Amino acid sequence: MSDQQLQNLIKMINQISINNLHHGDEDQAAEVVATHIKKFWARSMKQQIIAYAESDGLELSPVSRLAVKRLAEPQEA
Repeated sequence: MSDQQLQNLIKMINQISINNLHHGDEDQAAEVVATHIKKFWARSMKQQIIAYAESDGLELSPVSRLAVKRLAEPQEA
């Protein structure tokens, strides 16, 4: 993955987070962001942002970090 692709993903998730802050506290906003990412991002995009968050994640907003953490959690069957 190129640096430009990663920067675009970081920018997108941070924008989605900002746009959803009105849902209440950071936990509620992160849940909305995680749901959006699950529905609309390709698997490869999700894998890239999770890998970035686990290795560095410094450019992610607090809400984005929470959302990515939720994405990385095992899904219930």
